[in-house]
Amino acid sequence: MASSRAVLDTAYTQTLDIYARQAQGWDARRHRIFFERPWLDRLLGPDPGGLSVLDLGCGAGDPISGYLIEQGCRLTGVDGAAPMLDLAAKRYPQASWILADMRDYQPDQRFDRILSWDGSFHLNQDEQRELLAKLPDWLQPGGALLLTIGHEAGEITGVVEGETVYHASLDPEEYCARLEASGLKVEVLVLQDPAIDFHSLILARRP
Repeated sequence: MASSRAVLDTAYTQTLDIYARQAQGWDARRHRIFFERPWLDRLLGPDPGGLSVLDLGCGAGDPISGYLIEQGCRLTGVDGAAPMLDLAAKRYPQASWILADMRDYQPDQRFDRILSWDGSFHLNQDEQRELLAKLPDWLQPGGALLLTIGHEAGEITGVVEGETVYHASLDPEEYCARLEASGLKVEVLVLQDPAIDFHSLILARRP
């Protein structure tokens, strides 16, 4: 929904706290249709066992993180809302769960795959630009990155359990240009695909 500057600014400052406060309700009502699976399979490739995967903005871990673990991936899930991570850790204690704001997170390793599905779009545009500059350095050679993005540049609000949260996007072509400038090769750009509930996404790989 379109929103005034004041509403956007308030939502931006409160979004992380809202996810922490509403973790139980959000998790209970989060869809489990799992339309994300074909794109996760494309990200992982034909032999995912043993891949190190970073899930940025992992939330409560279900169904995406759980699927990655079931495929044999060595998962690191990062989220800024402690109650979300508590739910994830109870479900999948075999993974590594890290409480961190993705704006501040500094990994101590490189990953074979990086994923942020409906995660990084809670950052403002400048913060997303900063994250895009970091992500290629977090990938192993030959590693791949999958991000959901907006279909156009702008800021909007959404609703989590009746509370207003913040979303932003760059222009899709800017995402591509920045990733390419950082040394990644953009393989796929999809905008508002009805097969994935009208999500837009970008898949890129480090040579």
